[in-house]
Amino acid sequence: MNAEGGTRNAEQPSRIVAPRDLKERTKAFAVGIVRLVQELPHGRVADVIGDQLLRSGTSVAANYRSARRARSRREFLATIGIVEEEADETSLWLDLLVEARLVTSARVLDLRHEAGQLVAITVASIRTARGGGGSGPRSAFRVPRSS
Repeated sequence: MNAEGGTRNAEQPSRIVAPRDLKERTKAFAVGIVRLVQELPHGRVADVIGDQLLRSGTSVAANYRSARRARSRREFLATIGIVEEEADETSLWLDLLVEARLVTSARVLDLRHEAGQLVAITVASIRTARGGGGSGPRSAFRVPRSS
C-alpha cells in the first residue's frame, strides 16, 4: 500500500488502492469503517465501541469536505483540526476492538494504517496552512486557543 491509498478493491477487500484525491480517500476510509462496524459481533461492548468508531470514522470524511469549503484560513485550520482529532480517535477505537478481542489485528490493519496516514496528512496540512514553520505545535487540537 502506498501513501495515496484509500479505496477498497472489490476483489481483495482488505487491500487499499489509489484514489484520485483526499476527498475520495477519506470517503473510502468512512466506507471501510461502516463495513467493519456492520461485521462486529452483537453485545454491549461491541455496540458501544462500534457506535463511537462509526461516529469518528465517518466524521473524518464529513469534516474534510467541510474544510475544503472553508471561507478563511482560520476556518480551514479549525475544521482540518477536527479531521485530525477524529482520525486519531478512530485509531483508539480500532485499537480497543483488537485489545478487547472483538476483531483480529489483521482485520483492521489497513484501517489502522490509513487512520495514521490521515493524521499525518492533516498535521502536514495544518503546518502548511500556518506558514510551514516546524517550531510550532504539531497539531491543531493540541494548540491553546487565542482570542
